[in-house]
Amino acid sequence: MLSSKPFSRVRRTLLSAALAVTVTAGLGHFPADAADPIKVAAIYTVPVEQQWVSRIDKALKAAQERGEITYTFSENVANTDYERVMREYAEQGMDLVVGEAFAVERAARKVAAEYPDTAFLMGSSFGPAKPNFAVFDNWIHEPSYLSGMIAGATTKSNVIGMVGGYAIPEVNRLMNAFMDGATSVNPDVKFLVTFINSWYDPPKAKESAFAMIDKGADILYAERFGVSDAAKEKGILAIGNVIDTAGDYPGTILSSALWHMEPTIDKAIGAVVDGSFEPADYGPYSFMSYGGGSFIVDESLAPADAVAAAKEKEQEILDGLFRVNVNDSEPKSTM
Repeated sequence: MLSSKPFSRVRRTLLSAALAVTVTAGLGHFPADAADPIKVAAIYTVPVEQQWVSRIDKALKAAQERGEITYTFSENVANTDYERVMREYAEQGMDLVVGEAFAVERAARKVAAEYPDTAFLMGSSFGPAKPNFAVFDNWIHEPSYLSGMIAGATTKSNVIGMVGGYAIPEVNRLMNAFMDGATSVNPDVKFLVTFINSWYDPPKAKESAFAMIDKGADILYAERFGVSDAAKEKGILAIGNVIDTAGDYPGTILSSALWHMEPTIDKAIGAVVDGSFEPADYGPYSFMSYGGGSFIVDESLAPADAVAAAKEKEQEILDGLFRVNVNDSEPKSTM
């Protein structure tokens, strides 16, 4: 166990200021007399440019630029090495450790329990655990539904190809929401679904996408890198996921469901700073109402009435008048 106690130290330093902290302070706005920046480390099992972890990295770098944290990270950490890296960061006195525990749930939770004075915020399929293990996820099923509406209204062949990484709940719910959005405007649309069983294998994803194009797909759902490359080469459209790649594929990216990690990260940092960090589920901070997700569409590529319908549905979601179904089951091809 660490000899220092980050939670207690922060709590003592900021006790008087914390009494005046409001909910907005908890979302990353620090008291004027805040102590030195807290120390944050991140552990990534893939390259930092991979779309999912790049969102975490972006949010942490923004906090560092504001002077709220110091930030270091490790990338391409093997699952077998994850436990060791977690321990090293905890032993270095990090106030907050961020990572992805999907493939190392038991090991990550075991390490966290050994360092109760360190805050851990981990991407996870499961719930939080006392005293210090909080969880998050990219709950962008809402903008995924909207991008599905655009795709369903735009396809000419009524065949949409979908390439995912692994068939885990975090991926499944986005793909199912996309399919629901597409069929809501076009009941005749069919889907080809493939998982490449890798988080980062662009050549394999591209190969899968080519096979779908050969079967008639004229729009591809690019859950993984490599799919949009196939769409660009074959002159068809693609749907982006998590990050905006339209600038890299002009004329190819029809619509995208974007993830913004800032609300989640800022909430956790604020909680560590004011001493209120608890094991909690930070997943809702990825919802559109918190600014954790958003929907974009290239209006030059989509029918005007489809864009109007999707934007109307977007407002209904933001107003709480429409709830996108959460379906974590593995999506299947329908043709």
